[in-house]
Amino acid sequence: MISFLGLGRMGAPMARRLVEAGCEVTTWNRTPRAVEGAVSAASPAEAVAGAEVVVTMLSHPAAVRRVLADAAPGLRAGTVVAEMSTIGPEAVAGLRDLLPPGVGLVDAPVLGGVEAAAGGPLAVLAGGLPEDLARCRKVLGVFGRVLELGGPGAGAAMKVAVMGALVPAQVLLAETLAYARATGVDTAALLGVLGATPLGPLAEQIRPAVENGPYETRYALELAAKDVALASHGTQTIAAAAGARLAGAVAAGLGGADLTSIFAHIAPSGPAGAGRTGRAARGGVRRLNPASVPATNGYYSHATRSGDLLFVSGQVAVDEDGNVVAEGDMARQSAYVMDLVARVLADQGCTFDDVTHIRTFLTDMSRIPEYAAARVRHITGEPPASTTVEVSRLFRPGLVVEVEVVAAVPAGR
Repeated sequence: MISFLGLGRMGAPMARRLVEAGCEVTTWNRTPRAVEGAVSAASPAEAVAGAEVVVTMLSHPAAVRRVLADAAPGLRAGTVVAEMSTIGPEAVAGLRDLLPPGVGLVDAPVLGGVEAAAGGPLAVLAGGLPEDLARCRKVLGVFGRVLELGGPGAGAAMKVAVMGALVPAQVLLAETLAYARATGVDTAALLGVLGATPLGPLAEQIRPAVENGPYETRYALELAAKDVALASHGTQTIAAAAGARLAGAVAAGLGGADLTSIFAHIAPSGPAGAGRTGRAARGGVRRLNPASVPATNGYYSHATRSGDLLFVSGQVAVDEDGNVVAEGDMARQSAYVMDLVARVLADQGCTFDDVTHIRTFLTDMSRIPEYAAARVRHITGEPPASTTVEVSRLFRPGLVVEVEVVAAVPAGR
């Protein structure tokens, strides 16, 4: 019997492949989710009871540690745990102490996206003791080609090394396209020229996302940020810089979007000068419309920047379809609006700590405690200069709060 812990975008199709290969599979997921043909367990310990091989496919090191700690009471001597997440060799080494005596451990992260997980060949990067690798070799082979790379931690180290090159390469292309837009270079022509260079395969791979918008989430940006962070230590300054770019996109609300959303985050679509890194208008003023917030109606920009001063337009509770969110609800609209302001600030490397002045418009001053409850979740330190006024109405029926800010962008951002 095989136990599969973690049914996310990669885990669910991989568990399904084991079922299709004729394996007896028991699954567990933090949020209950079923895989046809597999038995669903209520806990990790229940899922691993009696298993010969336990596969973990989870989002980050802390999740792997937590789930294996919960599973430990159900593990028996002779079982081998195949850890297939991307968590790095240091985290893999720390798992050994969580497992009972006689339980083997193999690190076997994979290369290949969601489509490959569902039916194409994945590259399985395996590390472990020879006897542990032998016990799970057949199971790992269901997913694709197994590369046995050495002792414990070898597979995890190889995965981090590979991602430390692949993810920064996409960020580099996003910055290159931002430069192209800022200087009037045709992006389609640029991708064509890059196609004749060693970057050609990657340029062609990302072309649809550049031309048509980000892919449906296959490799979440927040996971890419985590992966490149694992590679960002020592002298790996390029990976660290890419990680900072990705962290900014996550802070701007793009964590759940596909990695290709970094192209819109750094170089939004539209003519040069229309986006975050576009050409500055006369006088050095840049018009900013981050991809992480709903588009404007074309009559204003979400923010403008002049030097190190950032001016954020009044934000209101209107969603990406132009509908008012939670009509008349001060508490919910306040939370929504403060989140939008945070995203615009994050787009330029700012937080509420960088805000110099905040101006709020309320349609009913008696409801200010509801607005204040949302505000204090974002402004936790010494507050900025502030103005709050009551108005008879805002520009759309149902809107009850609008917030604008001015911020000082930290040096170097």
